[in-house]
Amino acid sequence: MANICSFCVFIVLSSLCFSKAQHVKVYELKRGYFSAKFTNYGATMLSVILPDKTGKLDDVVLGYDLVNDYKNDTTYFGAIVGRVANRIGGAKFILNGVTYKTDANDGKNTLHGGSKGFSDVIWTVKSYKKHSHVTFSYESFDGEEALHTYWNLGGHNSGDIMSHRLKLFGSKITPVDSELIPTGEIVPVRKTPYDFRRPREIGSKFDQLPHGYDINYVLHKSRRSRHLRKVAVVVESKCGRKMELWTNMPGVQFYTSNMLKNEKGKNGTVYGKHAGFCLETQGFPDAVNHPNFPSQIVKPRGIYKHFMVYRFTAH
Repeated sequence: MANICSFCVFIVLSSLCFSKAQHVKVYELKRGYFSAKFTNYGATMLSVILPDKTGKLDDVVLGYDLVNDYKNDTTYFGAIVGRVANRIGGAKFILNGVTYKTDANDGKNTLHGGSKGFSDVIWTVKSYKKHSHVTFSYESFDGEEALHTYWNLGGHNSGDIMSHRLKLFGSKITPVDSELIPTGEIVPVRKTPYDFRRPREIGSKFDQLPHGYDINYVLHKSRRSRHLRKVAVVVESKCGRKMELWTNMPGVQFYTSNMLKNEKGKNGTVYGKHAGFCLETQGFPDAVNHPNFPSQIVKPRGIYKHFMVYRFTAH
């Protein structure tokens, strides 16, 4: 097995914003055959190009040709989403006896930070070295409204992801209602189509879930304190690419691009339903309205840290 690359997405957010005007640019990271491109608009991942087991290079990230196309994007291709990723039921919550209303941009609920979340702002580039890293920073003001990349390890234009094999390190999920708002329950995946504790093809139980997956998994805790949690291992057997993911978050949203429909993307590719999968590490959805969920409240002068570490190999 040849180790291709490891990289880390590290998010730190604080409050109060006094940022200077920023220009939108594209930043490339490149080492050997591996390359990735990002833009400071939404701190968005634009592409990840990797060799397969034969050395063939493919872009494994769904997206658009032009950065401007991301400004009108409703799919959240590759973006950092927030302030709260996923949904807030009823677009409101109570904190310290005070009711706060949030922007309802998904019916009567808030999705991914509202109509102008972190995916729709220009981030500051703190440092950039082409062969090692790019660091984006955004200072979020008080009261303002996870990485949302669509992956296809066969290549962004290779069809659907049904034959990708997934192992997911979560034995419980947080069930949702018809509007995808958590009910507050935490239930085991055993003997359900949500059970990916042993590797299997993503599409192997779609006969039981005709609309696909869009659910939060409760991740296993690391056996060692201060260590990241293993999230998932995904393999596309035909090309031999393998992706592993770790995080410090308690949950991950597994989404099989159920809402994609004739979305025109890179090089004229039209993305259809299930063209990509997302593994969005996160706090539990609607946690502000469920006291039994891990708290996602960041207190004054507190610091929010979110790690995602990827490793790609091919064999």
